Amino acid sequence: MDWKATAALALLLGTASATAQQPITVALNADIRSTNPGVNRDDNTDAIVLHMVEGLVGYRENGAVAPLLAEAVEVSPDGKTYSFRLRKGVKFHNGAEMTSADVMWSWNRYMDPKTDWRCRSEFDGRTGMKVVEVAAPDAATFVMTLDKPSALFLDTMARTDCAMVAILHKDSVKADGSWDKPIGTGPFMLGEWKRGESVSLKRFDGYVSPRGDGRDGYVGRKRALVPEVRVLAIADGATVKAGLMSGAIDVADVPDSDVAEMRKSAAVQVLTAPSATKPAILFQTRDPLLGNVKLRQAIAAALDLDELVAQASNELGKTNNSAIYVTSPYYDEAQSKRYQADPAKVKRLLAEAGYKGQPIKIIANKRATVPSFPVAVVTQAMLQAAGIKAEIEVLEWATQLDRYSKGNYQMMSFSYSARIDPAQSYNQFSGPKDQFPSKAWDNRRADELIEQATLISDSARRQELFDELHELMLADAPLIFLYNQVDTAVVSKRLRGFAPWVASKPRLWEVSVAP
Repeated sequence: MDWKATAALALLLGTASATAQQPITVALNADIRSTNPGVNRDDNTDAIVLHMVEGLVGYRENGAVAPLLAEAVEVSPDGKTYSFRLRKGVKFHNGAEMTSADVMWSWNRYMDPKTDWRCRSEFDGRTGMKVVEVAAPDAATFVMTLDKPSALFLDTMARTDCAMVAILHKDSVKADGSWDKPIGTGPFMLGEWKRGESVSLKRFDGYVSPRGDGRDGYVGRKRALVPEVRVLAIADGATVKAGLMSGAIDVADVPDSDVAEMRKSAAVQVLTAPSATKPAILFQTRDPLLGNVKLRQAIAAALDLDELVAQASNELGKTNNSAIYVTSPYYDEAQSKRYQADPAKVKRLLAEAGYKGQPIKIIANKRATVPSFPVAVVTQAMLQAAGIKAEIEVLEWATQLDRYSKGNYQMMSFSYSARIDPAQSYNQFSGPKDQFPSKAWDNRRADELIEQATLISDSARRQELFDELHELMLADAPLIFLYNQVDTAVVSKRLRGFAPWVASKPRLWEVSVAP
C-alpha cells in the first residue's frame, strides 16, 4: 500500500469519532493537476474544481444545458448573439457580489494565450466557432456575439473540461497575473491542497444555490451540507478497498473486478449509472507502421471485442464502437455497426500492409478505476495470437497524459471523458494533428461533417451527419472505441443523497452524513 495514503487513513480513523460534524472523505485514483479552472487539467481535476467554481450555464442531469450563474439566456433571431441575464445576489468566496464586470474579466483572462486555457481554441475560430464580440451593457447583463450561428455554443460553454467557462473574482490571480487559487461562486471553497496527497474543500456559507427543489446535474440545488470534503489521492486499489470497508473513506470508484465483493459488504452500497465515458485503443496514424490503414484494420479484425470488453469491465460493459454513448437519442442502428473478429481478414490485411513482425508498443497506466491496463493486456494477447508483435509500456498517468497531448505513441489504451452532444464527442479526438497533436483522427471530410453538425440544430439532419461520420471512422480506424464505462461508486451507508450520473464525476453537494 502507498504509505502516505495508509497514514492518512489511520489519521482519519483516529479522529472520526471525535468529530462532531464529520467531513466526507473521497478517494481519487490520482491527485488533481491544478486548481486553475480549465488549465492543466484532467477528469479528476475537473471533478474537484467544479465544486468551487461555476459558469453561466451548465449541464442538467439529462445532459441538456440550462442557466446556472445566468438567470436566463436570450438568443437573437439570427442565432448569433447571446444575452445572459445574471442571477442577483451571487457571492464569491471573498464575499464580493458577482456582476458582469467579473464575467468580462474572466472571459478576457481565458482568451489571453498566456492563460493556456484548454478551450480557447473552441471559441477563437480555430475549430470553427468564433466569439467576435463581448459586452457588459449593465451590471446584470453579459452579451456574447458569434461570427455565425452555432448549435453547440451553449454546450461548449457548459463543458466540464472547459470548467464551464467558470466566472472568477480577479483576486484569483496574484498581482503579477500568475495563478493563486480559485475564488469562485461554488458551494465549496479551497481549504488546502497538499500536492500528491490530498485536497480539502471547505463549505462556503455564503453560497447562493440556484432555484430548484432538488439536485439536477450542475444546475439544480447545490447546498453544501457538510463542513468539509477531504479528497485523498490514492492510486493503490487495495488501500481504497481497506478504507471503504473500515469507514475511513466514504466515496470512491473501484475497479469493476471489486464490484461483486463490495456488494456483499454491510458497510457500503454500490451505486451505478450509465456513463458517456469511452475507453478506447488509440493509433498514431503518423507512425511509420500504423500510418498504414490496412495494418490498423488488421488490428481491429484481430480483436474479439466482446471478450476484451467482458474482461476489461468484469462483464459490466457491452461493446460499442461508436463515439456516441448507447443511451443517447442519437444512438441508432447505424451507430451499432462495429468491428468483428475475422482471422482470415487479419492474415490478408497483414500481407497487404507488408507487415513483417515489427514490434508495436501499447502505452497504458495502472490507475485502478480505469480499464487502461487490462485493456492493454488482453489486446496484447489477442494481437500476439494473430501474429502481431505487441509490447506494453506502463506509465504513470501524468506521463501518459503528456505523451497523449504530444501524440507521442504508437498505440495507447486511453479513456475519453464524457461528452453529451455527439459533435462534442467527435471534437475530442478529431482534427488536424499539425495544430492539435493530441487528435487521433485527422480527416478533412470528418472535420467538414463535424462542423456541419455544430451549425445545424435539426436533429434528423444531425443524425445523418453522425451516421456518416461513424461509417467513415470505422473505415479509417484511427482508434477503436470499446464500450461505455459504467459509472460505479462505492459509498458508505452513512451518506445520504449521493448519486452517480452520466457525466461520471462525483458531486458532493446535497450530500449529508447520517447522525
